Amino acid sequence: MDALAFPHEIMPFAHADDPSWLRQFHAGERDVLEQCYRDHFERVLASAARILGNIDAETVTHEVFFRLLDDEKMRLGFAGGNLGAWIGKIATNAAIDVHRRRTRETPRAGDEAHDPEGRSRVDEELDAKRVIERFRREKLPPKWAGVFDARFIRQLPQRDAARELGIQRSTLVYQEQQVRELLTTFLLGLK
Repeated sequence: MDALAFPHEIMPFAHADDPSWLRQFHAGERDVLEQCYRDHFERVLASAARILGNIDAETVTHEVFFRLLDDEKMRLGFAGGNLGAWIGKIATNAAIDVHRRRTRETPRAGDEAHDPEGRSRVDEELDAKRVIERFRREKLPPKWAGVFDARFIRQLPQRDAARELGIQRSTLVYQEQQVRELLTTFLLGLK
Protein backbone atom coordinates (compact mmCIF):
# COMPACT_ATOMS: atom_id res chain seq x y z
CA MET A 1 0.00 0.00 0.00
CA ASP A 2 1.31 3.44 -0.88
CA ALA A 3 1.53 5.45 2.39
CA LEU A 4 1.52 8.75 0.50
CA ALA A 5 -1.64 7.98 -1.44
CA PHE A 6 -3.71 6.82 1.57
CA PRO A 7 -2.08 8.11 4.76
CA HIS A 8 -5.33 8.06 6.75
CA GLU A 9 -5.94 4.38 6.01
CA ILE A 10 -2.72 3.21 7.62
CA MET A 11 -3.25 4.52 11.17
CA PRO A 12 -6.35 6.75 11.21
CA PHE A 13 -6.66 6.98 15.01
CA ALA A 14 -2.99 6.89 16.11
CA HIS A 15 -2.55 10.68 15.96
CA ALA A 16 -5.26 11.46 18.52
CA ASP A 17 -2.87 10.91 21.45
CA ASP A 18 0.06 12.79 19.88
CA PRO A 19 0.48 16.08 21.83
CA SER A 20 1.50 18.09 18.75
CA TRP A 21 -1.47 16.73 16.75
CA LEU A 22 -3.78 17.52 19.67
CA ARG A 23 -2.50 21.12 19.80
CA GLN A 24 -3.12 21.47 16.06
CA PHE A 25 -6.59 19.97 16.47
CA HIS A 26 -7.46 22.34 19.32
CA ALA A 27 -6.14 25.28 17.27
CA GLY A 28 -8.41 24.27 14.39
CA GLU A 29 -5.69 23.82 11.80
CA ARG A 30 -7.30 23.15 8.47
CA ASP A 31 -5.21 20.09 7.45
CA VAL A 32 -5.89 18.32 10.75
CA LEU A 33 -9.64 19.02 10.65
CA GLU A 34 -9.82 18.04 7.00
CA GLN A 35 -8.20 14.71 7.86
CA CYS A 36 -10.69 14.25 10.71
CA TYR A 37 -13.50 14.77 8.22
CA ARG A 38 -12.07 12.14 5.87
CA ASP A 39 -11.35 9.66 8.66
CA HIS A 40 -14.63 9.98 10.53
CA PHE A 41 -17.34 11.12 8.11
CA GLU A 42 -18.79 7.61 7.68
CA ARG A 43 -18.80 6.93 11.42
CA VAL A 44 -20.53 10.23 12.20
CA LEU A 45 -23.09 9.60 9.46
CA ALA A 46 -23.78 6.09 10.77
CA SER A 47 -24.18 7.40 14.33
CA ALA A 48 -26.75 9.97 13.24
CA ALA A 49 -28.53 7.55 10.88
CA ARG A 50 -29.26 5.15 13.75
CA ILE A 51 -31.63 7.80 15.10
CA LEU A 52 -32.71 9.75 12.03
CA GLY A 53 -33.32 8.97 8.39
CA ASN A 54 -30.44 9.20 5.92
CA ILE A 55 -31.18 12.72 4.68
CA ASP A 56 -31.50 14.11 8.20
CA ALA A 57 -28.40 12.16 9.25
CA GLU A 58 -26.40 13.86 6.49
CA THR A 59 -27.59 17.25 7.70
CA VAL A 60 -26.56 16.42 11.26
CA THR A 61 -23.20 15.11 10.03
CA HIS A 62 -22.44 18.33 8.20
CA GLU A 63 -23.54 20.37 11.22
CA VAL A 64 -21.22 18.37 13.49
CA PHE A 65 -18.25 18.94 11.22
CA PHE A 66 -19.12 22.60 10.77
CA ARG A 67 -19.18 22.98 14.56
CA LEU A 68 -15.84 21.18 14.70
CA LEU A 69 -14.42 23.77 12.30
CA ASP A 70 -16.10 26.76 13.90
CA ASP A 71 -16.22 26.05 17.64
CA GLU A 72 -12.91 26.06 19.50
CA LYS A 73 -14.67 25.22 22.76
CA MET A 74 -16.02 22.05 21.17
CA ARG A 75 -12.56 21.05 19.93
CA LEU A 76 -11.09 21.70 23.39
CA GLY A 77 -13.61 19.17 24.72
CA PHE A 78 -11.53 16.41 23.14
CA ALA A 79 -8.62 15.59 25.45
CA GLY A 80 -7.16 12.67 23.49
CA GLY A 81 -8.08 9.03 23.11
CA ASN A 82 -10.49 7.70 20.52
CA LEU A 83 -11.48 10.64 18.33
CA GLY A 84 -13.96 8.51 16.38
CA ALA A 85 -15.86 7.53 19.52
CA TRP A 86 -15.85 11.13 20.76
CA ILE A 87 -17.17 12.63 17.54
CA GLY A 88 -19.61 9.72 17.09
CA LYS A 89 -21.08 10.54 20.51
CA ILE A 90 -21.42 14.20 19.51
CA ALA A 91 -23.28 13.10 16.36
CA THR A 92 -25.55 10.79 18.36
CA ASN A 93 -26.42 13.59 20.79
CA ALA A 94 -27.06 16.03 17.93
CA ALA A 95 -29.34 13.48 16.22
CA ILE A 96 -31.25 12.91 19.47
CA ASP A 97 -31.70 16.67 19.84
CA VAL A 98 -33.10 16.92 16.30
CA HIS A 99 -35.43 13.99 16.92
CA ARG A 100 -36.68 15.47 20.21
CA ARG A 101 -37.30 18.87 18.64
CA ARG A 102 -39.35 17.28 15.88
CA THR A 103 -41.46 15.18 18.21
CA ARG A 104 -42.21 18.23 20.38
CA GLU A 105 -43.28 20.40 17.45
CA THR A 106 -47.01 20.73 17.12
CA PRO A 107 -48.65 22.31 14.11
CA ARG A 108 -50.59 25.53 14.61
CA ALA A 109 -54.25 25.65 13.68
CA GLY A 110 -54.59 25.78 9.92
CA ASP A 111 -50.94 24.72 9.50
CA GLU A 112 -51.32 20.94 9.43
CA ALA A 113 -48.65 18.87 7.76
CA HIS A 114 -49.84 16.93 4.74
CA ASP A 115 -48.83 13.47 3.65
CA PRO A 116 -48.14 12.66 -0.02
CA GLU A 117 -51.81 11.81 -0.64
CA GLY A 118 -52.84 15.27 0.56
CA ARG A 119 -54.39 14.12 3.84
CA SER A 120 -53.74 16.23 6.91
CA ARG A 121 -52.76 14.99 10.35
CA VAL A 122 -56.21 15.98 11.53
CA ASP A 123 -57.74 13.60 8.98
CA GLU A 124 -55.42 10.81 10.07
CA GLU A 125 -56.23 11.41 13.75
CA LEU A 126 -59.95 11.32 13.01
CA ASP A 127 -59.54 8.06 11.10
CA ALA A 128 -57.58 6.57 14.01
CA LYS A 129 -60.28 7.64 16.49
CA ARG A 130 -62.95 6.05 14.28
CA VAL A 131 -61.00 2.79 14.16
CA ILE A 132 -60.58 2.80 17.95
CA GLU A 133 -64.28 3.44 18.50
CA ARG A 134 -65.22 0.71 16.04
CA PHE A 135 -62.88 -1.72 17.84
CA ARG A 136 -64.48 -0.82 21.18
CA ARG A 137 -67.97 -1.24 19.78
CA GLU A 138 -67.46 -4.43 17.74
CA LYS A 139 -64.69 -6.46 19.38
CA LEU A 140 -63.72 -5.26 22.87
CA PRO A 141 -65.53 -7.02 25.72
CA PRO A 142 -66.72 -4.48 28.32
CA LYS A 143 -64.77 -6.29 31.06
CA TRP A 144 -61.47 -5.36 29.32
CA ALA A 145 -62.40 -1.77 28.40
CA GLY A 146 -60.56 -0.36 31.42
CA VAL A 147 -57.37 -2.22 30.54
CA PHE A 148 -57.62 -1.05 26.92
CA ASP A 149 -58.08 2.55 28.00
CA ALA A 150 -55.32 2.52 30.65
CA ARG A 151 -52.66 0.61 28.72
CA PHE A 152 -53.35 1.27 25.03
CA ILE A 153 -54.96 4.71 25.00
CA ARG A 154 -53.41 6.48 27.99
CA GLN A 155 -50.29 4.25 27.95
CA LEU A 156 -49.98 4.00 31.71
CA PRO A 157 -47.25 1.73 33.10
CA GLN A 158 -48.60 -1.67 34.11
CA ARG A 159 -48.11 -1.02 37.83
CA ASP A 160 -50.08 2.26 37.67
CA ALA A 161 -52.82 0.78 35.50
CA ALA A 162 -53.29 -2.20 37.84
CA ARG A 163 -53.44 0.11 40.86
CA GLU A 164 -55.96 2.42 39.14
CA LEU A 165 -58.16 -0.52 38.06
CA GLY A 166 -57.88 -2.22 41.45
CA ILE A 167 -56.59 -5.52 40.01
CA GLN A 168 -53.45 -7.61 40.41
CA ARG A 169 -50.67 -6.84 37.96
CA SER A 170 -50.68 -10.46 36.73
CA THR A 171 -54.41 -10.11 35.95
CA LEU A 172 -53.71 -6.90 34.08
CA VAL A 173 -50.96 -8.59 32.05
CA TYR A 174 -53.31 -11.43 31.08
CA GLN A 175 -56.11 -9.06 30.08
CA GLU A 176 -53.69 -6.83 28.20
CA GLN A 177 -52.49 -9.83 26.19
CA GLN A 178 -56.07 -10.77 25.37
CA VAL A 179 -56.84 -7.21 24.24
CA ARG A 180 -53.63 -7.14 22.18
CA GLU A 181 -54.67 -10.35 20.37
CA LEU A 182 -58.15 -8.99 19.68
CA LEU A 183 -56.71 -5.71 18.46
CA THR A 184 -54.21 -7.44 16.18
CA THR A 185 -56.92 -9.60 14.63
CA PHE A 186 -59.18 -6.59 14.21
CA LEU A 187 -56.54 -4.40 12.60
CA LEU A 188 -55.34 -7.13 10.26
CA GLY A 189 -58.93 -7.68 9.20
CA LEU A 190 -59.24 -4.04 8.14
CA LYS A 191 -56.68 -4.43 5.34
